[in-house]
Amino acid sequence: MMTSQLPYSDPAYLAALLRGEGYALLRPEDVAQLAGCTLDELQALAPSWDRLELDNYLKDGGRYRRRRHSCFIDDGQALLQTPHRAHWQPVEYNALHGGMHRLFEPVEPGTVANPAWEHLVRALGAVCSQVRGQQPWYVEAHQFRIDTADGIGRPTPEGAHRDGVDFVAVILVGRSNIKGGETRVFEADGPAGKRFTMLEPWTLLLLDDAAVIHESTPIQPVGEHGHRDTLVLTWRAGSFQGADV
Repeated sequence: MMTSQLPYSDPAYLAALLRGEGYALLRPEDVAQLAGCTLDELQALAPSWDRLELDNYLKDGGRYRRRRHSCFIDDGQALLQTPHRAHWQPVEYNALHGGMHRLFEPVEPGTVANPAWEHLVRALGAVCSQVRGQQPWYVEAHQFRIDTADGIGRPTPEGAHRDGVDFVAVILVGRSNIKGGETRVFEADGPAGKRFTMLEPWTLLLLDDAAVIHESTPIQPVGEHGHRDTLVLTWRAGSFQGADV
């Protein structure tokens, strides 16, 4: 059954929801509580989205996506940033951009040094460990801005997809002067699905990547400088994707 209503989850049952439904959607205030900080402290991260660099790897020739990317290891005690490395996905998970080593500019040091950054990433990593057991998690962080300077912007040009990791978080950081950007989550092996539009900054969608596929629909401008900002975090056991490629 499809619905346009936001199917918010009870944060007390995050792990159970991931095991049973394959996803959970949290209100901004519940995200802040989970991270052990305030919404204002999370919002202090947002200005860095104004300083993202153009994504030059888009195969559709678009110039609508800006991003930064960095990698971390969460060993259960601390979040450790790794030496900067390229992002890689197999073509089985990303038919459009898979098989490419895409080296983006890193997340700014000041962003990573903000305590809210580590609090958020580690809190979500702890949820992943509740579901799959305590272990080191190989975390990739992607800051995205999709803009409408040339008309339509595509948050997921590869379409509905999985990411080839264990867990994925899609966090809305902000949206301005746009329409569209509907989030769609479907069972990987079944007909059930949900669709909804995240509107409030720091709304968070957490996914079991093996259980569901996801996408976001294109955005269109309704004013000047239309854009949609997200933080996408992924957790993978064992190693980063492409570590041995």
